Amino acid sequence: MLLIPCPWCGPREETEFANGGEAHIARPLDPPAMSEEAWGAYVFLRDNPKGWMRERWVHSHGCRRWFNLVRHTVTHEIAQAYPPGAERPALPDQRP
Repeated sequence: MLLIPCPWCGPREETEFANGGEAHIARPLDPPAMSEEAWGAYVFLRDNPKGWMRERWVHSHGCRRWFNLVRHTVTHEIAQAYPPGAERPALPDQRP
């Protein structure tokens, strides 16, 4: 079982959370002015690294608050949890 550290509630089991995808994706300022290709890229194209990634999570069965998590996509090691609006942390060194 993966223990996810909620910044407000502390470590909880992964079943209490839902993944919201890649973190720090800026919403377009004027969506109606975008081309279909640009809108499709915004909606569907995301990084899918084999390694460290910043992700959005929601504590859906707890405080119901969103936060960001630095997690390794292969080992599921968690380096850091931080609230939205906090400075984006550097990713740890890449490890297998």
